[in-house]
Amino acid sequence: MQLVNGFQNYEVAAIALSVALLGYVYSVLSSPLAKIPGPWYTNWTISVLKFKVIKGRRPQWVQTLHEKYGPVVRISPKEVSVAEPSATQQIYSIKNEFRKSPWYKDLIPGVDNIFSTIDVEYHRRHRRLLASEISESGLVQHRPAVESKVRMAIERMAEEMEERGVADVYRWSLYMATDVIGELSFGSSFRMLETKEENQYIRDLKSIGFAGGIRATFPFLMKVNHYIPLPVLSLGMQIRDRIRIYATESLKRHYKQVEEEGSDAKPTLLSKLYRASENEEDTLDFIEVREDAMSYIAAGSDTTTNTLTYLIWTVCKKPEIKAKLLEELKTLPSDFGEQDVRKLPYLELVIQETLRLYAAAPSGLPRIVPPGGATLSGQFIPSGYTVSAQAYSMHRNPDVYADPLKFDPERWVKPTKAMKDAFVPFGGGSRVCLGLHLARMELRLATARFFSRFPNAKPSQKEGFCDEDMVADMYFLMAPRKKRCLIDLY
Repeated sequence: MQLVNGFQNYEVAAIALSVALLGYVYSVLSSPLAKIPGPWYTNWTISVLKFKVIKGRRPQWVQTLHEKYGPVVRISPKEVSVAEPSATQQIYSIKNEFRKSPWYKDLIPGVDNIFSTIDVEYHRRHRRLLASEISESGLVQHRPAVESKVRMAIERMAEEMEERGVADVYRWSLYMATDVIGELSFGSSFRMLETKEENQYIRDLKSIGFAGGIRATFPFLMKVNHYIPLPVLSLGMQIRDRIRIYATESLKRHYKQVEEEGSDAKPTLLSKLYRASENEEDTLDFIEVREDAMSYIAAGSDTTTNTLTYLIWTVCKKPEIKAKLLEELKTLPSDFGEQDVRKLPYLELVIQETLRLYAAAPSGLPRIVPPGGATLSGQFIPSGYTVSAQAYSMHRNPDVYADPLKFDPERWVKPTKAMKDAFVPFGGGSRVCLGLHLARMELRLATARFFSRFPNAKPSQKEGFCDEDMVADMYFLMAPRKKRCLIDLY
């Protein structure tokens, strides 16, 4: 009897399993995304996408899918990647119909700031208070601070060249960008250029993109991490907590300065958030300001660092481009400033092309399809599914950019509408990066100062440095794999 009952239980279990399996197969095959072009496995599992994220190769992998399957491709059972200008403009429209996905909450858990929030009203309120200070006109008052940090970075490179026989452009670019955002956000820098030391803060910045990408890719592991500490996730949470401490301490110093000096206190990019004026009564409490400060620290350091590093490295490798840039730089007065360099057309072309091929945030920026669904490049995507366009693919679209892998600044002399629409290094729409004007200011000044001071600069071969060191790891942000860029300055 027990044998019979056991056999019957086995039959019931087998039937239940078969029904469940058939149900899963049916749900996959009947999924609205099943008709979207893509490799068969992306209709069944997200595992391949997650594996590519872990390896820092998501953008390259997605690009190979676009090359094979076209402008709209399924990359997981619930996500579609788009690489076509008009569809990209539709997704990242200023109307904000495609809202940020919950992925952003997983990228920076426990933090709600102007970058990570998916709350539209929260974002509008914070952006309204922040935008004027970091606009082109708002940054005018901060020019001296930026120019001071750029000059100091160039001096540090020269000193390292004398002492070491080579200069690490990545290192000094990171210190410069970090000190700039510290000075402009908190009224005092992190003194990286002064101390010349790689402290815990810098180590955290180097790891923040990797840690955040892993958290966002495996959000369920955050719950596991509460009971069984996982090294990568624990590191990520430690980095988040330390950056919160940096922001807290820096803000408190400036709050105290404002209390003591009143309207004479040094203005910062964040001042408007906590200091009401006659025309602005809406302010934020300390915690809200601190969370926005955390986003400034991260976004204002790594992004500019990597773009400037790849710009200098690339121009040093291309004599004809460097020669044109040097010829233009000769027209600058000896005491040139940012208002002078922004008038240089070829410098702008070089920066534009660097942002195209070396976008600091190369991966897709996920959005949720709004109610009613959307037709993107001829493919209908139902409401609730995730869509994204990644700068890495948009900037390599051969239908938009001729010979897309070639570094060619002059392609931007007369850009087409499609080129402009496909150019998304800072995102787009209402969620476009607030810091784009500051980034361009730093890139203009640093590039002009570097090549004016070191016209004979070229990539070094010292200490085993080679092009392989500059292969990029691409998590949410990109960076040279070896976190160095060695240049012979003379």
